[in-house]
Amino acid sequence: MKVSLDQDILNVMPAFKIGLNHYTKITVSESPQMLKGRLQLFQEQLFFELDEKNITDFPGVEEWRDIWKAFGASPSRHRPSIEALLRRIKKQNYLSPFNSAVDINNFFSLQYEIPMGIYDTKLIDGDVTFNVGTTETTYEGLNGRLNHLSNLIVSADNHGAFGSPYVDSKRTAVTENTTSAIQVFFLRPSMQTQEATELLKAAGKMFTTIHGGNSTSNLLHAHQNFVMLD
Repeated sequence: MKVSLDQDILNVMPAFKIGLNHYTKITVSESPQMLKGRLQLFQEQLFFELDEKNITDFPGVEEWRDIWKAFGASPSRHRPSIEALLRRIKKQNYLSPFNSAVDINNFFSLQYEIPMGIYDTKLIDGDVTFNVGTTETTYEGLNGRLNHLSNLIVSADNHGAFGSPYVDSKRTAVTENTTSAIQVFFLRPSMQTQEATELLKAAGKMFTTIHGGNSTSNLLHAHQNFVMLD
């Protein structure tokens, strides 16, 4: 599978980066109590932090709102998923455990202040490209709605778009039947390459500690805009 970062994104934002962790031979299940506890505690800590600061004071939220504006999207209408998570926490509408892959994905998103996605590779049709959605780009999202993704960054395969820093589609969602997955880190452009590489490896190690299997990390950026995944 070829995974590539479209030049149109880099033309608008040359420092744009996407991290990829490819997992194989994994076992997704109900989250272990350790992960449930860490996710709950982290949300409670963020709730108290949000009592003293605005959501836009978080550097990751501010940077992703600027990314949306650069591509012509409205961050108020299509909030980056990390901002949406923090807004839920501010209302004490905490995330409930779903499954081990989704829960750790949410934990990473809050920890690194970035949108995240995780997709079942067996449900992906052909190669994957990260590009900018058009007026015709739509899919049924995990939010239960038909989402229009014009001017938003999306991941797409032969069947069409299936993921975004806004909301992911139902089509490629990870379940307890998933044995291989691609985890996408919609990194902050300000993050340096070395820091991003270390982040991916640390996240991959934690993920496979819980799920078993193997992890391979790759970074897409201006000087390496595609990778081949086995």
